[in-house]
Formats: sequence, structure tokens, C-alpha cells
Amino acid sequence: MSLLMQQLSAWEILDSRGRPTIEVEAVLSDGARASAQVPSGASTGKHEAHELRDGDRSRYGGLGTRRAAANVNGEIAAALRGQSVERCDEILIALDGTPNKSRLGANALLGVSCAVARAVSVSRREPLYQTLAIGEPVLPVPMINIISGGLHAGGNIEFQDFLIIPHGFGSMAEALEATVKIHTRCGERIRKGGYLLTGVADEGGWGPLLPSNRHALEILTASIEDAGFRPGEQVSIALDVASSHFYRDGIYTLQSEGRSLTSEEMIELLAEWSARFPVASIEDGLAEDDWPGWRLLTERLGGRVQLVGDDFFTTNPGRVQRGIDTGCANAVLVKMNQIGTLRETFDVVQLAGAHGYRCVVSARSGETEDSFLADLAIATGAGQIKIGSITRSERLAKYNRLLAIEQRDGLRWTGGAWRSGTL
Repeated sequence: MSLLMQQLSAWEILDSRGRPTIEVEAVLSDGARASAQVPSGASTGKHEAHELRDGDRSRYGGLGTRRAAANVNGEIAAALRGQSVERCDEILIALDGTPNKSRLGANALLGVSCAVARAVSVSRREPLYQTLAIGEPVLPVPMINIISGGLHAGGNIEFQDFLIIPHGFGSMAEALEATVKIHTRCGERIRKGGYLLTGVADEGGWGPLLPSNRHALEILTASIEDAGFRPGEQVSIALDVASSHFYRDGIYTLQSEGRSLTSEEMIELLAEWSARFPVASIEDGLAEDDWPGWRLLTERLGGRVQLVGDDFFTTNPGRVQRGIDTGCANAVLVKMNQIGTLRETFDVVQLAGAHGYRCVVSARSGETEDSFLADLAIATGAGQIKIGSITRSERLAKYNRLLAIEQRDGLRWTGGAWRSGTL
């Protein structure tokens, strides 16, 4: 007998930045019930699906989410009641009827999509990743935030995140142990260097006041060595440039370094740094609509560096297809709330994979303690996950879920394949 939707309810909660988001609970016809919490981004691309906010300045400065919750409790619940769970996302997309989920809100739709999927896993008495699986489930290699700048750390430097990829280890557990050691050594090096720590950034990384972006790369590379690991061989570096945030009228302005760069000069800078440092992945190296620049960047670095589109692709199949057709980037950052439903998220993963593009399943800067993302990364078989640092409970909930699954289920770890490109 097909599982049917019986009841939906939603309410406003707070994310890791103390801003409102929503939680949705789904109840199925066999009594199975489960809930899901929706993340929210700070560094958002203009092509993302629309996150519905209340706009009432007297509550949370206009960021309340009661309207999104009311849409779930009202129109969405009525439309899904008695429907097969297999049709949930299809109905949600049609019900909203807009290309960017602006009528009902991508946050409302995603909360329902995830809650229903989790309720199905409860009904089947199986792990969520098994319910979601679209291929062979594998444990992903983490891309872990160590130093932050940009919108995640008060704009102390322009580049948003300096991350490590601990791929040269035998298990997720070993990779995370190494990460904790590197994170600790990095904090020590920052303090010994006399740099002011402006606080912990949105995703739990260090937020030092540094004189330049290059300083962050130097400190991170040295911290890997301080921890006793071989840069590039055991631990590589990933950059989240988030360049749309310092791009205006064709120019990239690195104010902390006192220089402004054209697209070609920005590409040369990234090429120089990826040759000088163990940089293996660059996210949003150019702005979200700098299509000619992206093509040049891919021609220059795409053969040896993973070039990830976040704001550039916004988990949107149309933009990913355009990137494929024009030879831009070679990897997609997958954020389910950029598109609004699990069905569309999986469509993007499969589109990318069919054309040889890698995928990195990613959290947002505004997260919750929901571990859904860990199961999603495993289920896609993407082989990569970007959660944030190894501090703060909203990040650790995902890492600890991955550790539990590794210990209990013995899934294949993809670390050894990361550098060889065989994920």
C-alpha cells in the first residue's frame, strides 16, 4: 500500500546566527512522523530560490518566518493531504508555480520536502541516506573551514573561507582527528603572530584580522605542517573566494591588499596561489555573472584544480547546463535550499555527474542541529561534503552523524580517490 500524506505542521525556530528559520513535521498514513529544520545563507547568490521572510520590522528586523510556516500549515498541507509521498515534490513545485519559489517560499517547500523524506525513512525503518539514495552510498571527504573572512567574519579579508581537504587518511574518523589538530595549530599560529582574533566566524572557523588574503594561505599551509602532515599529499587546501561580493563593474577590488583586478588578473592571481600553495579546489573564483571570465579560468586551471560554482550555479539546473555547454567550472556546490526541493537537488547532482562535473554537498552559514545534510551527501554518492569547521554544535551534528554511520554501517570512504579524480 502506498504511503500517503496525512498531516503537516510548521513553526518558527532559530538558526545558528540567531535568525529565524522554520521546522516542519510530517505525519504519514501509517503513523510515521518526522521533522526537518531548514538552513539559511548569509552569502547568497542573486539567482537562488527565494527565502520567504515576513518583512515586519518589529520582529527580528523583518526576518521572521511566520509567513513561510503559515504557508505550510495552510495551503501546502491542504494540497498534500491524502497524496502519495512519491508525488510530494512534484506537487510542491506546481503549487508554488514560480521559477524561484517566491510565492510560497523555498524555505517552506524545502522543509516539507525534507520532513516527508525523513518520515518515509522512519516508516521503512531504514537510515535516511538509504531512503534518499540515488546511487552507491559513500562516505564523503569533508572540506573543512579553518580560517574565515568575507561576509562570514566581518569582512576582515575579502576571501570568504580558507579550508582544508583531509583526503590522505584511511577513514572519516582519522580525517577529523587530523582536522582538529590542524585547527588547534592554526589558532596557536595566529596568536603567536600577534594577529587580532575578531571572534569565531559564522561557520566556526578562526576569524583573525589579517593584512591580506595571502597571509591566510601562508598561515594555513604552515599549520598543516605544524600538525605533522604533508600539504598536498595528505591535506590539501580549498578556497571559497565568494568573489561576487567584491566585484563591481568588471573589477575585483581587494581592499585589504590595496589593489583592483580585472578578470584576467584575478585568474592570474588564483593560478599563482594554486601553484605556490597546495590549493586543490577554488569555489566562486570569479563573480556569479562573469561568464567570459569563468571560461578563461576553466581553460587555465580546470585541468588541475577543482573549480566549484556556488553563487555561479546556485544549484540551478539551467545555470549548470549553461556552464556545461560553455565550458565553465568543473564542479557544482549543491545547496538544497538554493533550489527548494530534494527532487530538484537530485536532478542537479545527476546532471552534473552525467557530464563529468564533481559535486560538493554543502551546508549554509546559518545552520541548525539537523543532521539531514550528512545523509544527503552519502545518498548522492557525491564523495564530498562542506559543513563548516569542527566547532559549534550545528556543524558537529553533521560530522557526528557521519562518524556514527561510518562506525555502524561500514560504508566506503572516498578519501584515497579524491586527488586522483575517481570519485
